Amino acid sequence: MDPTTATGIERAEGGAPTVAARLERLPMSGYQRRVFGVIASAWLVDQIDVALLTFLLGSIVAEFGLSPAEAGQLAAMTFAGQLVGNILAGTASDRFGRKTVFQVTMVVWGLASLAAAAAWSLPVLMACRFLIGVGVGGEAPVAQAMVSEIVPASVRGKYIAIMEGFWAVGYVLSGTISFFLLPYLGWRAVFVVVGLLSLVVLAVRRAMPESPRWLAERGRHAEAEAVMAGMEAAVVRATGRPLPPVAPSVAPAPEARAVGNPIATLFAPAYRRRTVMAFGLWFFALIGFFGLNSWIAVLLKEKGFSIIGSVGFVTLINIGGIPGFATAAVLLERLGRKPTTALFLVCAAATAWVYGSATGETGLFVSGFVMQFFMFGMWSCLYAYTPELYPTRARATGAGFASAFGRIGAILGPMIVPVLVRDYGTAAAFQVGAGGFLIAALLVLTLGIETRGRVLEAVSR
Repeated sequence: MDPTTATGIERAEGGAPTVAARLERLPMSGYQRRVFGVIASAWLVDQIDVALLTFLLGSIVAEFGLSPAEAGQLAAMTFAGQLVGNILAGTASDRFGRKTVFQVTMVVWGLASLAAAAAWSLPVLMACRFLIGVGVGGEAPVAQAMVSEIVPASVRGKYIAIMEGFWAVGYVLSGTISFFLLPYLGWRAVFVVVGLLSLVVLAVRRAMPESPRWLAERGRHAEAEAVMAGMEAAVVRATGRPLPPVAPSVAPAPEARAVGNPIATLFAPAYRRRTVMAFGLWFFALIGFFGLNSWIAVLLKEKGFSIIGSVGFVTLINIGGIPGFATAAVLLERLGRKPTTALFLVCAAATAWVYGSATGETGLFVSGFVMQFFMFGMWSCLYAYTPELYPTRARATGAGFASAFGRIGAILGPMIVPVLVRDYGTAAAFQVGAGGFLIAALLVLTLGIETRGRVLEAVSR
């Protein structure tokens, strides 16, 4: 008799529970939270660097005398780098491991941030921002895969959403650093400070374990067993209790195993519909988000705010993203991935439309705060949902390619906005953003599947 049929538990040769089954039976403890904290802290510092251009663009435009088109090209370089990083690091992570690639990405963007401080011309600064994008973009799919593979299914969405919520915190910290340093030391000093932060986090993340799911998938069973045994012992020490029985799990479908190439897996019949949804979701959501956020400070300046005043204003409305991601983390586990993602996208569209039509500081602040609540909550949904759609051998690749399609939208957004603002006024930028969010919501509702509470191996069937 098949042991899976008898017990509902996926077992390896010889009847031993597999890594996936053993991982799912582990209760959340201080050990998993510490590992999560290492990943999330790296993510936080990454997002501080990504957000910098939102706050520094006005000063950089003034120093280099950039035209609106040149400013848009500079903003787009970060997203171009992220596109490359998403694809390279995502596929490399599925081939060479999560931990190694995760560390390399931080070295790349940390050094590039320090180099950006010394940029003497627009082309040099554009090259630095491209490399920053490669590093930060490379971290995204790897971080998603790592958290989803270590955290149990019952709380997986919540923890990935919380990790992504550190982006909102990163935006606020980026604005705070810029607000206090920019008037006295200039934009170059801000790049130096953030680049030095990367070295601190790099030292911390060296203690992070490799994903035992990935090791088992690659046939490195002895290493997977060593990591798994270490995790089990750490959880026992953290909880002070024996481990519960092995949780039920589901073996991957036979047809899924037959596709060895991770890129080919994305377009296999079992995953093709998910891939169309994920790629389109990221593209339209990011064309909306970055089309708005890359130009908010500049648009505020056109409404009469000073450079420093606009930086402070944007920092304050970004605080709305913190309760936004916290709310998304709760709803992802209670309502599910599909309805929560669609809800935040629709609400982001509505509030972007309102913000674009607002007048007066009070109206701008209230509508902007609520807009960021839903837009940052939307990000938590994207990052929680995407890695669950694919099997372990293609998880980071799928997340990376979906993110890469998003970066195409992120590149187009900042380039389209100045043309629209020139021809139709500032409200047009927010109307286009709202349209992008609505299309993304429609894709989720029509093509999306529900993954809440399901073991990753079961979702992969």
